[in-house]
Amino acid sequence: MASHRKSRTPGPRVAGIRTPALATAALTSVALLSQTANAVPTDDDKPSLEEVERKVDDLYRQAESATEKYNAAKERTAKQRKRVDTLLDDVAKRTQRLNEAREELGSFAAAQYRTGAGIPDTATFLLADSPQDIFDQRQLMDRMTGRQKEAVDDYVTQQSETMRTRQEATKSLETLTESQGDLKTAKATVQRKLTDARELMAKLTAEEKARLAAIEKEKREEAARKAAELARQQQAQREAAQQDSGAGTQDPSGSGSSGSSGSTTAPPADASYATKAEKALAFARAQIGKPYVWGATGPDSYDCSGLTQGAWKSAGVTLPRTTYDQVDAGTTVPVSQAQPGDLVFFYDDVTHVGIYIGNGKMIHAPKPGTYVREESIFYDGESSIHSVVRPA
Repeated sequence: MASHRKSRTPGPRVAGIRTPALATAALTSVALLSQTANAVPTDDDKPSLEEVERKVDDLYRQAESATEKYNAAKERTAKQRKRVDTLLDDVAKRTQRLNEAREELGSFAAAQYRTGAGIPDTATFLLADSPQDIFDQRQLMDRMTGRQKEAVDDYVTQQSETMRTRQEATKSLETLTESQGDLKTAKATVQRKLTDARELMAKLTAEEKARLAAIEKEKREEAARKAAELARQQQAQREAAQQDSGAGTQDPSGSGSSGSSGSTTAPPADASYATKAEKALAFARAQIGKPYVWGATGPDSYDCSGLTQGAWKSAGVTLPRTTYDQVDAGTTVPVSQAQPGDLVFFYDDVTHVGIYIGNGKMIHAPKPGTYVREESIFYDGESSIHSVVRPA
């Protein structure tokens, strides 16, 4: 006889064994937990050390770019503040002269009042709304004495100049406010980029930092090889120039200034440049070991353009404050013809500069957290060099 028992729906099986509903729910939970675990970042999701290095270098470059913008804004702000102070002082002096001219007109009015003559006429001048109102009163001018006319002319002139100076001062104040805003923005950008770079470095393990140091060492060694290659190229050029000229004069450019023996070549077109360059380099060498501080111009710390500006100032040459302006403050020369004292600029946005010392090397203030030092001009790769400029 057929069974009337209700058939049971087969449940899921594990290893061929039917599982109850509770077991099914447990399996679902395990699956969900497994998916969640897979969503948690693993070591494979971490950026590579090379990516971290590129990111940190990029942040430092952005900070240096913001530093040059800060330097430019700071310079504009200082000039504008000086301009505003001068104008406000001028306004005060002109206001004083205007008051004196008004008092002189008032004395004429008082005298006319005592004699009963011309009171309304002089009062009209004192109450005039603008210089044009005064000039429009032709009949009144005809009735005035010569001295009275001089007093009116003086009053009109002082009033006009005072108004003009006040307008100029107001405009300069507005420009000053804008410059201060640019300065504040640039400062905040520098600080933010530096903070981001430090936080990235802080996340590295000791092993990763050691590996990063090894990568940096390889880059320095490659940069040194490039510098030596440039030094050999420049030496060959000097020897060729010596043969062409038939003279064996001592090299006045001092290309052996980084420690190698001196070499001979024909003197540069401007022999005085070598003398100035020697003074600039002596200054730069004296700053080696001092910390890089963004926006600093010495004497205890420097940023890149602050160092080059200070170096050439010691030689009697005034350079602009920022890399953007320094790059235009002289004659551009090929890297192969760089002489000690020349300025070496880096990156497409011209945000870094060092002072060439010869043999493919320079003295520069690299970046925050470092010190003024001697280094290959190829420290960040040959492609990073923007141009070489010989200060005028």
